[in-house]
Amino acid sequence: MLHSMSTTLQPATDRSAADVNEEIRALWLRSGGILSTEQRLTYQQLVAEWAAVSPHPGRDA
Repeated sequence: MLHSMSTTLQPATDRSAADVNEEIRALWLRSGGILSTEQRLTYQQLVAEWAAVSPHPGRDA
């Protein structure tokens, strides 16, 4: 299910990596593959959030 983009990001602990990834994909779909300056900032924030909640194989090794 795709959601509209909010102007503020929820804390990383509230959403799974899959949820954040879904929002990233929706952003790209809405933009037609070309991000505005504001959308690029949102994208960067989403990627940082995604990285924070994504499992990292080998990180604990």
